Amino acid sequence: MGFACGGKFFLIALLGPSRPVFIHTMSRLNFQLQKESVGSKARAGTFTTLHGEVQTPIFMPVGTQATVKGQTVESLKATGARVLLANTYHLLLRPGPEVFKKFGGIHRFMNWDGPVLTDSGGFQIFSLPGERHMNEEGARFKSYVDGTHYMLSPESSVAMQRAIGSDINMVLDQCIPSTAPYDQAEAAMHLTHRWAERSLRARGDGPQAMFGIVQGACHHDLRKKSAAYLTQLPFDGLAIGGLAVGETHAERYEFTGFVTDFLPKNLPRYLMGVGTPIDILEAVHRGVDMFDCIIPSQLAQRGTVFSSHGKLRMSRACYKFDEAPLDAKCDCHTCQHFSRAYLHHLVKSDEMLGWHLLATHNMAFYHRLMREMRTSILAGDFAAYYERQRPELARSDDDNPSVPQKRQKPATLPKLGDYDIVKSPEGFASIRQLSSGEVMHSVNRPSDEAERVYVQQSALGRRLLPHADQPTTSDELVIWDVGLGAASNAMAALHCFENVLDKNGVDALRPVRMVSFECDLDPLRLAAKHATFFPHLRHGAPHALLQNGRWAHDSGKWAWELHHGDFLEKFAATPAPDVIFYDPFSTKTDSALWVPAVFERMFAHCGAKPAELFTYSSATAVRVALLAGGFFVGEGVSTGPRAATTVAMTRLDGVHHGKDAPKLLGADWLARWRRSDAKFPASLPVEARAEFERRIEQHPQFARLA
Repeated sequence: MGFACGGKFFLIALLGPSRPVFIHTMSRLNFQLQKESVGSKARAGTFTTLHGEVQTPIFMPVGTQATVKGQTVESLKATGARVLLANTYHLLLRPGPEVFKKFGGIHRFMNWDGPVLTDSGGFQIFSLPGERHMNEEGARFKSYVDGTHYMLSPESSVAMQRAIGSDINMVLDQCIPSTAPYDQAEAAMHLTHRWAERSLRARGDGPQAMFGIVQGACHHDLRKKSAAYLTQLPFDGLAIGGLAVGETHAERYEFTGFVTDFLPKNLPRYLMGVGTPIDILEAVHRGVDMFDCIIPSQLAQRGTVFSSHGKLRMSRACYKFDEAPLDAKCDCHTCQHFSRAYLHHLVKSDEMLGWHLLATHNMAFYHRLMREMRTSILAGDFAAYYERQRPELARSDDDNPSVPQKRQKPATLPKLGDYDIVKSPEGFASIRQLSSGEVMHSVNRPSDEAERVYVQQSALGRRLLPHADQPTTSDELVIWDVGLGAASNAMAALHCFENVLDKNGVDALRPVRMVSFECDLDPLRLAAKHATFFPHLRHGAPHALLQNGRWAHDSGKWAWELHHGDFLEKFAATPAPDVIFYDPFSTKTDSALWVPAVFERMFAHCGAKPAELFTYSSATAVRVALLAGGFFVGEGVSTGPRAATTVAMTRLDGVHHGKDAPKLLGADWLARWRRSDAKFPASLPVEARAEFERRIEQHPQFARLA
């Protein structure tokens, strides 16, 4: 038995009395996968419905009763809505199929000219356990409108969706709690599969697309079996059902990523009923394309909005006199025309306008998030975007914290142990050691200094890729991060890696092993706990490093490990580095790390391997200590008030040889050193000074000057 639709031919072969095999040649939606992210499973694509093209990832506002609560069609379009979701169960009860047949479908009925997806009613049946009876045929229930009894079967659900005229139909499924025991989950999965086949037969050669629904609760083998079964049927897309109904966030993320591993790449993927902005980000990262949820309008009704300042509850008294817009970074109608004070008033007065305006903003926030994710996927930098956005989307109200500091206390910033946070006149935050009074990055923004002195100057981006000195990607690049501090240098390196990964692909990169040495973790603990002050720490890596002592990038090409303790005791057991970010706190507080004996040990540890060391200091004492240790020493880039920094090399034929080589210290520097008060290390005995001076004068770096 076969049927044709739009030039496509579908064959149904009956194998026995109840097991049909469906064979098809093309999806009704013609889904096109435009790009897959590197270092993530995120995807960007397009598909074409009866009412126009859809770009993914996409969020679908929930219009249960042929209306999105608190919104007009015009306001929805203004926020960026492209696809709406309507509910078969509710529209079956009111206004009923006859009304939709009279109007020719939902589009003319509600004056919406874009695509519509209809849920089948399975979730609503699940949510009324005391009001329905389930069997193989379907679900019998009593109408909450007039008490009439209905039988919702796969066939009647499809018939109602056909009357509604939606662009995408969902099969009727049996939804159960995600935490259901195995036997119950298995039985519901098999029933869902049988109903899926009946739904396809009921759809026949109709032009509407249809999605199957993967079930199996929180059981890995059932989810895998369900995905395998449904991918053999001629669906136009596949949904993940049975989540956001009892499991933890961690379980939701785990099973979402698990299921997408078994779904075909050439069909759109839909995670039903999810969710918050952070839930959507995590699901896109795991390969999902489509979402719906009532949260934007539901939270708006409760006076809550999402914003670039964090989640705001507009009922709070702190907004009563606030003249600022709801979100300074948003261009929606609400943010352009109304103050927080007015929105607070509407919420406190329980005015419908308040619900409408807050929902308008929430919808705009969601659609902007989807556009940003799509743009980042197409641009090849989603992995970095994902790491930046995870902490951003989990923020609370930054402008007006729920638990402000007590008024009687001085307005001091947080501290931990011997460290506190200080803010510069330019507005950036740094870590200060209370006992010494010294500040990490007291003049330059930490991220700026890390980028210029360590990442750019070391040509890290070039080192990650094959080049003349490193023609393959097989050799591991080892980076020593000496003086982890608040992880400014390490995170600058990681961001560089993620950018190169996004642009070039995982196969083009060398594996990287970054080893951070730190004897006191309080600066990082303090900064990570207050990442609002330190944007570079709005990433999962440093938090995992503190907790586990290591972190690995999803690509498998970046491993970060922490060696907590005395650097002088730890580094001998670590592979020789290619690059050294040398950033102990200061020569005053960590003086033992700036002496010739330490650099001599490091030089010997590098052996024949060409290694380069970069440090912020340009002090004569530091440079002469490096020379005494055996390094070749050059002048590094200037940064802020520093006229220069320092670069040291174990060999002159390393990766910097040629046009990128720093300017080696020469006759002028040697003459200044001879006159310097810091000519010799402070601990050097007088009787050893002549030998030390001879050692510097006869260094190979200066031999050509003779």
